[in-house]
Amino acid sequence: MRDTRIATDIGGTFTDVVGFDERTGEVRYGKTLTVPGDLVQGMLTGIEKAGSKLSRARLFLHGTTLVINALLERRGAVTALITTRGFRDVYEIGRINRHDSYNLFFRKHVPLIPRSLRFEVTERLSAKGEVLTPLDDEEVAQIADRILELDVEAVAVMLLHSYVNPAHEQRVVEMLRQRRPGLFITPSHALSKEYREYERTSTVAANAYVGPTVKAYLGNIDQRLREEQFDGRFLVVQSSGGLFDAGDAQRECIRLLESGPAAGVIGTKAVCERLSLPDAIAFDMGGTTAKAGVVANYSEMLSGCIMVGGYDEGVPIQIPLIDIHEVGTGGGSIARVAVGGGLRARPDSPGAVPGPVCYGRGGTEPTVTDANLVLGRLAPDRFLGGEMPLDLQAATSALDERVARKLAMDVVRAADGIVRVAVIAMAHVVTRATSERGLDASDFAMVAYGGAGPLHACLVAKELRIGTVIIPAAPGHFSAYGMLVANLRRDFVRTWFQSLADASFEEMEALYRDMEAEGRSTLDRNVGQGESVRVRRAADMGYEGQEHAVTVELDLSLFSREDRAGIKKSFDEEHRKRYGYAAERERAEIVSLHCSIIGDLKKPELRKVPALTADPRGSQPRTRPAYFGEVHGFVECPVYDRDRLGRGDSIEGPALIEEHASTTVLFPHDRLTVGDYGDLIIQIRRS
Repeated sequence: MRDTRIATDIGGTFTDVVGFDERTGEVRYGKTLTVPGDLVQGMLTGIEKAGSKLSRARLFLHGTTLVINALLERRGAVTALITTRGFRDVYEIGRINRHDSYNLFFRKHVPLIPRSLRFEVTERLSAKGEVLTPLDDEEVAQIADRILELDVEAVAVMLLHSYVNPAHEQRVVEMLRQRRPGLFITPSHALSKEYREYERTSTVAANAYVGPTVKAYLGNIDQRLREEQFDGRFLVVQSSGGLFDAGDAQRECIRLLESGPAAGVIGTKAVCERLSLPDAIAFDMGGTTAKAGVVANYSEMLSGCIMVGGYDEGVPIQIPLIDIHEVGTGGGSIARVAVGGGLRARPDSPGAVPGPVCYGRGGTEPTVTDANLVLGRLAPDRFLGGEMPLDLQAATSALDERVARKLAMDVVRAADGIVRVAVIAMAHVVTRATSERGLDASDFAMVAYGGAGPLHACLVAKELRIGTVIIPAAPGHFSAYGMLVANLRRDFVRTWFQSLADASFEEMEALYRDMEAEGRSTLDRNVGQGESVRVRRAADMGYEGQEHAVTVELDLSLFSREDRAGIKKSFDEEHRKRYGYAAERERAEIVSLHCSIIGDLKKPELRKVPALTADPRGSQPRTRPAYFGEVHGFVECPVYDRDRLGRGDSIEGPALIEEHASTTVLFPHDRLTVGDYGDLIIQIRRS
């Protein structure tokens, strides 16, 4: 009987697995070090640790950071670009973004595809999709032959205005496949049907660049799953937070850009719903990076385009995705003393191998994890439930030699400095996630997860004057758990320039219905018995004459009533929220129409934790000295086992709350209460 759902999240340091028994409602967890040379084997080991069996699984859900890492590290395929004659250099010219106009060291973005592999073909469509110049088949054939000579592994096809009329792109793809069937080919209209040729070019180039790697990766997982007698549905988390078929993911690889992190934001949304908390910051700190996203009014905040690699030098990706900000600060971030004596927690991480010094796997440079061990916030004999002992002496020696002596301070102050530097970097990423939306982080609660999230959450909250921190159950597996509460989802966008006052509701409805039909056709094969499909609509809108638009969620009733005033009011409210003002008397225009088709999947049933009366520290209360800054120094503080805490229990800091894959640090004067469903709800004292 197939009654199990398995979710897997492969990170840079650890691989997390959550198994959900749909029959009994039981949720089980597994965690193992990521195996760089064989990611699938690490995943299978995690499944075994979780006590799950693929042969009994109905759904296999997967999240990965493979795509974002390949783009940032420039580890992709040899890729060619075919584009309209005269537009070969659009990809390199870009937008000439200069975040700092007077920076003499400014460096322009470097395209993923060099100019020598960018080819032009004679053809031209108008902005309405009319054929101005027919496609030259002979030129396409010549380009195809040239591409074959150059041993190109992937091809991106981006012809002008193909988002309106894809006929020319379809013909180019057809001719390429006739000459080389195994070539990975991506036409731009299959990914984006929005205008802005530079962003569309960059998106399709990125998809082709990572395509062969992702296709081989997902294909390998699928093969290994079948070898383990799995014959259920293999679904992957996309950047919008929804699940989609692994076969589609092998073609539309760029939709996996923020795959794993997006699941964490979806999990945060579920926490908000069960706690009746409309607004929260999702804060995820793992071994390699820290990430932040926002849930506002019970909805994850989406973006239509992000810059991968930073505003100045990054490449734009134009797809619907959860707006997640990231910094290279994790438990494995290496601490170094820079020239001039500044302390830095560098974004490079030793990953799982060799890992932090305390792992005893060959690491020699001290990390944030080593610093927390020296400060007593981690127990050497209880990491991963005691499964993985940590070497305190090695961590202390490395910190002393490489940091403390160079700064002429003792090891404890050096360790505290490392943690504080990391906290400031993480506070900045939370600020970016909120301030760029016109939001104040102090107005939000913070849901903290990831193996290192609970260790640092209260410090980050104090830095930003956030009053409430929530540590959900099993925070070290939370992104994988987020997949279990995610839904099937496909997102579509159609550019449609129209003045709102003159827009035809009949034509608008036809465009929305077309997107809905396409989405339903892809979801129907994955929607099980008793599961339903629903639709969400939105539009990119701006005031007439504006260059950039904002995305506005629109209630379906606005269309059934043909309520122009209601649509305008929704836009004004969103514009005021984003920019602080609205021009109610100005005419508005529609730029693009958005449609999301969502297939609701069965979720794990929430169960209230019992109200326990026994001492949560056990029959022999444990304490441990832990460092809480210069004011308090080392404090002999109580250590609690999280699984012994009951509903309604209350703890005043300082205290440490330990569980299998994480430790929560409660600072002096902060108060923790256990919620009905086991969430640790911490009230931060604002000094």
